[in-house]
Amino acid sequence: MSDDPWLSAHEQRAWRSFLAMQRQLSTHLYRHLQREFGLSGSDYEILVNLSEAPTGRMRAFELGEATDWEKSRMSHHLTRMAQRGLVRREPCAEDTRYADIVLTDEGRAAIAEAAPYHAANVRAWFIDAVGKERLEVLEDASEAVLVALAEHDARAEHG
Repeated sequence: MSDDPWLSAHEQRAWRSFLAMQRQLSTHLYRHLQREFGLSGSDYEILVNLSEAPTGRMRAFELGEATDWEKSRMSHHLTRMAQRGLVRREPCAEDTRYADIVLTDEGRAAIAEAAPYHAANVRAWFIDAVGKERLEVLEDASEAVLVALAEHDARAEHG
């Protein structure tokens, strides 16, 4: 790590460009999900995780870990999704003190309808824009950042 805490002009441009790209891409993707399918980006994230779970069910804390959400945010959002019929809470088979979050037929239908269009938009607005030759570099760079963050968290946990 550099002793200079300030970013160079080039580093500042790259950082701000990354932030703008990430924010605008997320906004475009989530606006489309809302307008076309009535799903928020948060709904979609929960539905993806549940639809990829082998049984279509997960404990709320597992969803929290998968999404990096705080417990209260997860609880409130799951309540709203349950009111709309996308998920339901059922007693956990292993420990009845906790509930499993279960993907309903309506939730499964919603993700099945939205996912192909969402993937097509990700391809059009991200994959194709980045290009095949830069995609591997972007993947490697993203993995390096994730490793650095995990190492930072591990150091922080162990004092």
